[in-house]
Amino acid sequence: MTDHTVLSDLLVIFVISIAVVFLFHQFRLPSIAGFLVAGSLIGPYGLNLISDLEVVQVLAEIGVILLLFTIGIEFSLASLTASRRLLLISAPLQVLGVLLLATGVGVSIGLPYRQAIFWGFLFSLSSTVIVLKALADRGESDSIHGRATIGILIFQDLAVVPMMLMIPLLAGPAEGGMTEMLVALAESAVLVGLIVVAAWFLVPKLLEQIVRSRSRELFLLTIIVLCLGIAWLTSMSGLSLALGAFIAGLVISESEYSHQAMAEVLPFRDSFNSLFFVSIGMLMDFRVLLSHPMLILGLIGAVLLVKFITSAGAMLAIGLPPRSVILAGIALAQVGEFSFILALEGQKAGLFIGEAYQVFLAVSVLTMAITPFLIQWAPHVARRAEAFQRLYHWFPGRTTTHVAHTMTGHLKIKDHVIIGGYGLNGRNLTRVLEETEIPYVALDLDGETVRLESQSGVHIYYGDITNPRVLRHVRIEDARVLVVAISDPFSARRAVQIARGLNPALHIIVRTRYLRELDELHQLGADEVVPEEFETSIEIFAMVLRTYKMPQELIMKKAERVRTEGYALLRRSALPELAHHLRAGTLTDVEVETFRIEMDSPAVGKTLGQVAIRPRTGASVIAFTRNSVTESNPSQRVRLEQGDVVVLLGTREQIRRAIGLLVDTKVT
Repeated sequence: MTDHTVLSDLLVIFVISIAVVFLFHQFRLPSIAGFLVAGSLIGPYGLNLISDLEVVQVLAEIGVILLLFTIGIEFSLASLTASRRLLLISAPLQVLGVLLLATGVGVSIGLPYRQAIFWGFLFSLSSTVIVLKALADRGESDSIHGRATIGILIFQDLAVVPMMLMIPLLAGPAEGGMTEMLVALAESAVLVGLIVVAAWFLVPKLLEQIVRSRSRELFLLTIIVLCLGIAWLTSMSGLSLALGAFIAGLVISESEYSHQAMAEVLPFRDSFNSLFFVSIGMLMDFRVLLSHPMLILGLIGAVLLVKFITSAGAMLAIGLPPRSVILAGIALAQVGEFSFILALEGQKAGLFIGEAYQVFLAVSVLTMAITPFLIQWAPHVARRAEAFQRLYHWFPGRTTTHVAHTMTGHLKIKDHVIIGGYGLNGRNLTRVLEETEIPYVALDLDGETVRLESQSGVHIYYGDITNPRVLRHVRIEDARVLVVAISDPFSARRAVQIARGLNPALHIIVRTRYLRELDELHQLGADEVVPEEFETSIEIFAMVLRTYKMPQELIMKKAERVRTEGYALLRRSALPELAHHLRAGTLTDVEVETFRIEMDSPAVGKTLGQVAIRPRTGASVIAFTRNSVTESNPSQRVRLEQGDVVVLLGTREQIRRAIGLLVDTKVT
């Protein structure tokens, strides 16, 4: 008879998780914390609803593997090279700082130095899974503090390898000692190098042949086999499966098929990742917390404080601004999932005494559970910290006001463009402004980029666009346009708010990722918001039209029309009542369409009453836009002009007749 134990366990996990995460969502609490709570409820120390924990842990490990695989795809070799200062300076300082402090405290309270070092290993690692998901959910992966955090997390994952090899040495004198460990490290490095080189030459050719088959199923299976296969081969050299998966993703990231590979793997990654968080929650034994509450709470406070201080100090060492330092330091303050792997090995080697293992689990799980809340509150903490000007005096030359020291006096510039963020959008904009001889000033918080670009003649300075003092130095009161092109949503909103207060006449343009951020940015003072989702949709239909050999002039005209009409409707929530009905699905029998009044339209010069769209077609004019200003429920006395955009509401046939009336029929 078939055993359905695994299926019933998964069903219990997902049902309880859905209920708990939904409840958390109602209170706007992070979903990660909900998964951890769900795990503690159904685990062996809660209601004990799961019969086979090993299967759940295996599935959870697959989630970690897929996560590191997708990180590798996104974090290409070019990104690793760009983050070399983090990987070579900040990350080693952070890990070494936690290790030394933990070892010192452990020895001072009477632990043998070998066990103290082992505890230092455990606490020096942070949670790649939780932090990356939190950053991705907030859209901050590509921000300054996001890139810094990811760089340190990658180094920590690499550091797991020598830590694993040192556990037998810490457990007791081993034959061969340090020589044996160095030989093992060298063997691992050689094997990994061979795997990477082989994959580098074979993977692109293999994917090319698979893509030619035009089979989505075959492509997906190939990607999964490459991920698991390279991870397994790497694990044979002594490294972790997760690190092997990261290497696999790194190899695929250099191919032209990386974006499709990411899209195919994402659903599996998200599903298995939820199992990982649940499995971590299952480890929590609340009886230990009740037995030693002061010890565990004290350790939690010490871990959060020490990791924040070491992470912040390590990033200050390479010149990151205080706000980014605070955000990244808070993000790295918890204990990581790889620490559980080290803890299991340490338990087998006898490095835990008494209830030390359960105490470690309690501290680790609770720091993980707290992390989403800390990341959520981190921007407010950073904002308050920036209010204390003495912070800038403590670190002169390394703060957002460093812009003052990189300029010779005040800039003599007027009627210029201020560009916040020198990424791809900022670079393209500066190139166009230089060609058209429009004055500009760019600001960025990547010191290396500022140094290199300024040497090339770009008018760029090191400074934080959210800092009023920096904005005054670049003469915001005399500027005509501010372009906010940074990847940090919180900073973008704050930059708009501060800039609007400093110059009410300034024209502010903001780039954002998602349409849902439009309303808030407009309310804060943005004049134009460019959502990447919207522009991507335009690019997609343009590609489709090119495939059908449509003339380029027609494609450009269509794209311009969509931009003109679409942004007019998106601006300042012009039709909130209509948007409400559309979201609620209560207008299922009607459609909404926009139409631009051209010069040859028979409606030009006529009032809406004279055109009589509703009596003649059944469609209603619910809004119209003129000169970027949208008016809902326009009067029948409104006289239509060339360039006006009317918004029509009705059935498809009614709208078709209305458009025909505005195009072909003589208006009397």
